[in-house]
Amino acid sequence: MLDPEFLFCHNASLAQRDAARRVSFGTKIGTETATTHHWRKGGEPMGSPEEMSVDVLVVGAGPTGLFAAYYAGFRGLSMAIVDSLPETGGQVTAMYPEKMIYDVGGFPAVRGRDLIKGLVEQAAPWNPVYLLGRKAVSLEEVADEDRPLRMTLDGGDVVRAGAVLITAGIGEFTPRPLPAGDGWLGKGLVHFVPALDVHRDQHVVVVGGGDSAFDWVLALKPIAASVALVHRRSRFRAAESIVKEAREAGVRIITDAEVTALREDAEGGLAEIALDVKGGDSLVLPAQAVVAALGFTADLGPIENWGLKIERRAIDVDSTMATARHRVYAAGDVVSYPGKVKLIATGFGEAATAINNIAVALNPDAHLFPGHSSNAE
Repeated sequence: MLDPEFLFCHNASLAQRDAARRVSFGTKIGTETATTHHWRKGGEPMGSPEEMSVDVLVVGAGPTGLFAAYYAGFRGLSMAIVDSLPETGGQVTAMYPEKMIYDVGGFPAVRGRDLIKGLVEQAAPWNPVYLLGRKAVSLEEVADEDRPLRMTLDGGDVVRAGAVLITAGIGEFTPRPLPAGDGWLGKGLVHFVPALDVHRDQHVVVVGGGDSAFDWVLALKPIAASVALVHRRSRFRAAESIVKEAREAGVRIITDAEVTALREDAEGGLAEIALDVKGGDSLVLPAQAVVAALGFTADLGPIENWGLKIERRAIDVDSTMATARHRVYAAGDVVSYPGKVKLIATGFGEAATAINNIAVALNPDAHLFPGHSSNAE
């Protein structure tokens, strides 16, 4: 087996790098998600900043980035994936892992977490390196024909890449807080529901009026002791059809109401929620869990300083998914072009387009068309 030091060697030959690229310093995962903050050498944690060298660095481990990892492997390219979140899946994992998705080709319906699991499994044979819980901070060009891009991560670690593919979705997103819930986050107050079964037999109150709020009440109603939805207005942002479904399912919906307090029981656990309802009435509901589905704010963070053409928090790309910077590409919800539609399905196609064009950029003798995967052994 080759010495892992090859991945840290600036002057290693391409042949050495191609052989060494199968050695992982991050986390390689098969069917499960994982957390890593530093890649490893010889099985020992790295205590100081180090460098890694790959053909393609993918920034964003959501559905588009995961499919890009598969496609990079299919094209014979080494790759690493960096994401500030601690797990793969991006928004799907963080916000709606239990929700059903209906517009992915080949799946009449697929649960969010199952889609991510399948994408991770699809990429696994190509041994992607996952740098999770890490933020890509700065992007520089260097005088290296093979690895002209230098990405610095938080903590000072560096990834040298032949090309960078940005699949950052909406960027960094921060849930909007519930004012009355100060101090309760993680102690009964949550913004997302990663696992429905955690709330089995609990009294749950969902605060919000969007699609996500109604998705959660419908998903939780069959297993919770009780579910109520509280919204500060009488009108909802959610689709009329899902509001109707919730009413028909018997979900208690309280409108024109503001949450004023979360209250504890004798043991310090969340016990109830107090509301002020329009007209001067006060109301108290039992609650072992409160889901604050109030939306979120988003920004591209450090990406905005990478010299890209960005309008309305979206990166301009051409038909090859190339950005304004040399060998920097983008795909998925983070991009903009005439006629762009923000769907998981279109992100998959954009990822394939980007990787195939990257393959040619890295090796001009390569064919743009990769051949059919059904012919691959």
